Amino acid sequence: MKTRRQFLGAAAAVLGAAATGLRAAPVSRIELAATDVHVRGYPTVEALRWIGETLERETEGRVGLRLYHSGQLGRESDLIDLARFGAIDIARVNMAALNNPFPATRILCLPYVFDDTAHMRRSLDGAVGKEILSKFAQRDLVGLAFYDSGARCIYNNKRPIVAPQDLRGLKIRVPPSDIFMHLIRALGANPTPLPYGEVYSALQTHLIDGAENNWQSFHTTRQFEAAQYWCYSGHSYSPEALLMSRRRLDLLRPDDRERLLDIAQRSVGYMRSLWDESEKASRDYVLARGVQANEVDRAAFERAAAPVVARYREDAAVDTYYRAIRELSGKA
Repeated sequence: MKTRRQFLGAAAAVLGAAATGLRAAPVSRIELAATDVHVRGYPTVEALRWIGETLERETEGRVGLRLYHSGQLGRESDLIDLARFGAIDIARVNMAALNNPFPATRILCLPYVFDDTAHMRRSLDGAVGKEILSKFAQRDLVGLAFYDSGARCIYNNKRPIVAPQDLRGLKIRVPPSDIFMHLIRALGANPTPLPYGEVYSALQTHLIDGAENNWQSFHTTRQFEAAQYWCYSGHSYSPEALLMSRRRLDLLRPDDRERLLDIAQRSVGYMRSLWDESEKASRDYVLARGVQANEVDRAAFERAAAPVVARYREDAAVDTYYRAIRELSGKA
């Protein structure tokens, strides 16, 4: 297995050759590099593995996929630019890391925009999802698909959280997104942006008191060992984006290009089936190990978050997306 330094060094050499007009020798097989910060077995990682196996089979070995999981190639914020410039080919990135460079993604992170998982999936599978995927072309990326990231909930190592006032004084880790910073502050806590891979140690050393994420991340990173109180805030269903380097996709022969785009879309159903199974398994696992979970005053959380939604809806594009998503709500 290549180290991150070796991989990036090789990628830099390839990009340098391209910049001077050199052409690589023809090869009979193309191997794409894909990356994900999650661990082996995580639904998005296994969906990428499925893409590679399907691509290999359906191209008769012309195109394959080498998968780097567990953050081997760096943070999600780094992976965006690596994919843009062709240093890596495919990156699975959470929407929070995309909010600043791609404003169209902000609607997908706003609090209480989606009622539940079914509402989110209807929205992503429809016109709104397709339009947002198309926006990645503005910066040399191809939006291949959306993957689930579950209901994001708050957990901490101090006390049960039932209403927003229970969060006062707590330092809560957030991803590097202005939306999440504004939200946690509106709920009464102190937002602390940290990379995903640093949350466990930050909880252990009391740099932070808690964080917010889904059941699978809470479980697979073993954060449940350092934070025993979980509340079902369900404040965001911020999904994942599967992105590809435009320059790398364009190097594929036309039929393989179309095949890859099709396989990526087909992988969504596979990922969702894995997601639903693993979500229950992760929840059951951590609850059996002493995590205390409780419902929250949902109406109070929504009221506290409402100014954040209103602030972003002042942007006409965000407001248009918001209205379209709410029209797909299952609520009467």
